Amino acid sequence: MAIMLKERPIIMIGPERSGTTLVMAMLGCHPRIAVPEVVWYYSRFYPYLHTYGDLRDKNNFRTLATEMVHGLKTPYWGMKVNPRTIVDEIIESVREQSFAGLYCAMFERFAKEAGGKPRWGEKTPYNLFFVGPILEHFPNAQFIYITRDGRDASADYLESSFGPTNIYSAAKIWKMCMNAVKPWREKLGADQWFDINYEELVRQPEKVLRATCDFLGEEYSPQMMEFHTTDLAKARGQTHDHKPLGSPVSDKYIGIYKDLLSPRDQRIFAAVAGQEMIEAGYTLDVEPQMPAPEKVEKYEEWDGRIRAATLDGPEGHIVYESYNDWLMDQREERKKQGLWSDADVPNVYPLGTPEEELIMGQRAWRKWKTHFSIKRDYNGKLAL
Repeated sequence: MAIMLKERPIIMIGPERSGTTLVMAMLGCHPRIAVPEVVWYYSRFYPYLHTYGDLRDKNNFRTLATEMVHGLKTPYWGMKVNPRTIVDEIIESVREQSFAGLYCAMFERFAKEAGGKPRWGEKTPYNLFFVGPILEHFPNAQFIYITRDGRDASADYLESSFGPTNIYSAAKIWKMCMNAVKPWREKLGADQWFDINYEELVRQPEKVLRATCDFLGEEYSPQMMEFHTTDLAKARGQTHDHKPLGSPVSDKYIGIYKDLLSPRDQRIFAAVAGQEMIEAGYTLDVEPQMPAPEKVEKYEEWDGRIRAATLDGPEGHIVYESYNDWLMDQREERKKQGLWSDADVPNVYPLGTPEEELIMGQRAWRKWKTHFSIKRDYNGKLAL
């Protein structure tokens, strides 16, 4: 059942390392818009709702609510809550007894805690794969898509502690993301889809933010330029992966691929995602060179191996990964209990595809975590 909100939800999407966190932080400073930390609700839960059984059953619904409420990457989004009662409070506040009802209730609770802001938004990069379901649940939602030069995004990705580990794998992910939203960009009207170019945003932030506010039907607020002074930005800014967020907006990260990617890597990127780059308005400055099939096979296997082996390294995402693994275990436990069977598995993307674990938000594949006997850790202290 659709939930039509008077204050339209704002969904920020784009390939990882494209500036989605920057936009999240900026819009979250608007006096009318509350934007919490990244959540991954659609990726983690929507394709697997069948594993909870009939959500009209209060016990099944409570199981889903418990996993959603207690499983945020940043615990409770920093809200001052009582862990013993928060699940009951969210259940009591839902507009309907469904996944969408819980999702909406969580964001409304955050908006209330954030000074009673009337409107909320969400930033999860891979929601770009769930535009259809989001529209089914929230028909009047507005989408903001952030595009960055894929070479810079990939170079940044390779430098991160959670992304792909070679240029072929990075380019493949960027290409997949860009192609996933093409139908929606063409289908949705100008009041529902808005494109932000990262390079224009960091060079002319006020101009782009004013245009963004016009799209959202909101008054421009200079407070958005002060994003780096917030607790969220300060926490992120202490990490290697999000250090720029702790400072005012800057254009110094444009063109970083020229220093971070070798000429060979630039040629590989052009071969894998060159067409998407051109379609996005960027110019290629090298001749494409696709690796040989045996090299591609090695790239893909080594990407999986290295991702798993470095999960518990410096600023690794072992805690985040451990919870995702736990969720997978819980699905299997419910299957053993008879709440669902293979016959109940829906034909929903990305179930059964090679990219399923990636889109779910996994930072490494279970195959390689098992191979290396990676131990879980649920007690990390670093900002995520």
